[in-house]
Amino acid sequence: MNEHAAHTYKQQQVNTASPAKMVYMLFEKTLSRLQEAQNAIERNDIQARCNANCSAQELIAHLSSTLDMEQGGEIAANLERLYTHCMIRLMDVDRHNDPEAAEEVIKLLTPLRDSWAELADKSEGELRQAILTTQQDRPAPASPAPASGSQETDTAQPTKPSGLSISA
Repeated sequence: MNEHAAHTYKQQQVNTASPAKMVYMLFEKTLSRLQEAQNAIERNDIQARCNANCSAQELIAHLSSTLDMEQGGEIAANLERLYTHCMIRLMDVDRHNDPEAAEEVIKLLTPLRDSWAELADKSEGELRQAILTTQQDRPAPASPAPASGSQETDTAQPTKPSGLSISA
């Protein structure tokens, strides 16, 4: 798959994702970037580590900025503290070239990512079920009636073969 097609596919995933799926995708990308940072530390690739770690910090900052402190109450406050702790630890990744700091953040965020994945799957399953139920409850479209005043005649033209054949 070429780069443009991959980008288009990813963009389509984002555009059609439920809110729960979007949050899951943010966590997934954050964890991926942290693993990239760890790999870069092992290779002693300072630039790659810095890029990956900065990207992870931006993603965590975005997660933090989208918290609804009014409606989220204690949960939102706890998440804000967790995100702040993660940001502080990620500073150690760059300051000390510390893969353990990245690992700590991975261990903290993985259960959250997994919970959002479960919620996203459940949401999508419920949506599919609601669509199926709606389709089953909807009456089948009626066949069009012949126009008034016209009589049906047997002028049916032979149908074109579909090109498919079924052999016994």
